[in-house]
Amino acid sequence: MKSLGLLEVQSTTAAIDCLDLMCKAADVDFVTWERKLGGRLVTVIVEGQVSAVTAAVEAAVARSIIKPASYAVIASPHSETERMVRLSASRIAKKLAEEDKKYLQEV
Repeated sequence: MKSLGLLEVQSTTAAIDCLDLMCKAADVDFVTWERKLGGRLVTVIVEGQVSAVTAAVEAAVARSIIKPASYAVIASPHSETERMVRLSASRIAKKLAEEDKKYLQEV
C-alpha cells in the first residue's frame, strides 16, 4: 500500500466535495469512506505517493466548503492499519454489489 490521506468532515456533501478536491489536486485514488452519526461525520481515505497525498489533503483542507474536523497523512502505514482500511473498503464493495444485484432483479 502507498501512503494514506485521511480527512474527517461534517456532512456527506462536504465529504464528497473534499474527495473531489483531493482527486483534482493530485494523483491520488479513493480507497474508502466511513460515515458515523448518520452521515454527520464522514472520513474520506485516499492513497498515493506521499507528496501527492500531502498535496491532496492540503488542497481539501484549504478549499473545503466546511472546515475539516481533522486530517492526517500516513506516509508508511503499518500492516494492521492497511488491514483496517481494506476491511472498510471491502464492506463498501460488498454493499454495492448487493445493491446492484437488487437493482438488476427489479429491472
